[in-house]
Amino acid sequence: MRRCLQLAEKGLGSVSTNPLVGAVLVYDGKIIGEGYHKKFGEAHAEVNAIASVENKELLKLATLYINIEPCSHFGKTPPCANLIIESGIKKVVIGIEDPFIAVQGRGVKMLEEAGIEVVKGVLESECKEMNRRFLTFYMKRRPYIILKWAQTANGKIGSGTDETWQISGDDSIRLSHKWRTEEDAILVGFNTALHDNPRLTSRLWPGRNPQRLLLDPEARIGKGFQIMDDQADTIVFSSVKQGQEGRTKWVSLNEVNYLPSIIISLFDSNIQSLIVEGGATVHKFFLSSGIWDETRVVISDQWKQGGVDAAPVPAGRTTESKIDNDRLLVIRNTFN
Repeated sequence: MRRCLQLAEKGLGSVSTNPLVGAVLVYDGKIIGEGYHKKFGEAHAEVNAIASVENKELLKLATLYINIEPCSHFGKTPPCANLIIESGIKKVVIGIEDPFIAVQGRGVKMLEEAGIEVVKGVLESECKEMNRRFLTFYMKRRPYIILKWAQTANGKIGSGTDETWQISGDDSIRLSHKWRTEEDAILVGFNTALHDNPRLTSRLWPGRNPQRLLLDPEARIGKGFQIMDDQADTIVFSSVKQGQEGRTKWVSLNEVNYLPSIIISLFDSNIQSLIVEGGATVHKFFLSSGIWDETRVVISDQWKQGGVDAAPVPAGRTTESKIDNDRLLVIRNTFN
C-alpha cells in the first residue's frame, strides 16, 4: 500500500477532480505490475497496472493493492471494477472508500458480488492524507483551502506601497511555485494585485499554471497588470463588472457574504484545491471564518520597519522545517 501511495503522488497537479491513485499487483510476494492515474481523462491506475503485467495468467493468482476504492461508473473512462472482475483477480486490498456520489461503496459491492475477496482500511490514515483534497471537495463540497504567506522575522508581510520586498529566499520562492503546480487555483485580493503586481504563475517550476482568482469589487485592476496577461485563466470577482475578455472573466461578487458565495462558485466550477496567497486582510477573513484546511508560513530572518502586519499564525497541528535561512511552518486546521 505504501508503494501505491508513492505512485499516486506522481499524479499531483494533473488528475483533479479525480483522486490520486496508485495500484500494485503482487504475486508470490513480488510486484508483477503497477501503475498510477497520470492525467484527468486518461486511464486509471488499475488499468495501467493490469496492462503492465506481462503474463496475464498471473492475474488470477495475484492480489491487487489500491489506495482508494475502484470506480464503478462510466465517466471519462469505463468502470475499473468491471476490469478487475474481467481480469480474474481474486483479492483486492483497498485503503479507503470513495466518497464520490457515483461510487460510495458500489465498487466494493461489485467486487464482492463477483466473488472477489476485498480487504479495506489498510493504511487508512495515510490514504486519507494523500487524497485530502479529493475528500474535502466531495465531503465538504468546497475546495481544499491552503493559506500561504511569507513574513519577516518581525511579522511583516509587505511594504503596503509600490515598493517591492523580497521577504523569503530564492529556494522558498521556487518551492512556492512548485506548490502552485499542485493546486487548481490561486487567489489574491485587490491590494496585493495593486501593490505587488504578481503573475501568480508557476514559471520557476515545471508544471501547469493554476487558475488565477482576484477579489476586485470595483474592477480597478486592468490590462496593464500581470494577473491579466494570457499566461493563465483569470477569474475576477467584482460587484460592478461581468463578462469576458480573452482569458479573463469577471463574475458577480456578493460583497455582503462574499466568502461563502465564492466557495460555492469554486465547487460548482470543479476547483478542488485553492491557494490563498494574499494579502493579510484576505488571510484574516479566511482564518476568522474557520474555512481553511492548511496554512503555510515562510518566516525569513529579515527585520523590516513599517509595512503591513501579517495575519496571526493560527493554532493547529504544526510542523516546522528549514529552507536555507527561512523557517517553514505548516499548520493543519484541527477545528473545522
